Amino acid sequence: MSHDTKTKLVYMANQIATFFKSQPQSEAAQGVATHINKFWDPRMRRQLFEIVENEENGLDALVLQAVPLIRKPEPVTH
Repeated sequence: MSHDTKTKLVYMANQIATFFKSQPQSEAAQGVATHINKFWDPRMRRQLFEIVENEENGLDALVLQAVPLIRKPEPVTH
């Protein structure tokens, strides 16, 4: 994954989190996860899980809270 792709995905995920921070705290993480599950294709979600594995990933805490609720795509086999 290129640095640009990673930067764009982190930016997009954090923008989603910023929007859902206006929701009740009990619903915010689920809102982030629902949005990503609905609108991000499996490739994007797979890349998000790769980003999460890096400790200094730049992701908002709300995105990290939503990760367990995001559908993890099957690995790509070549």
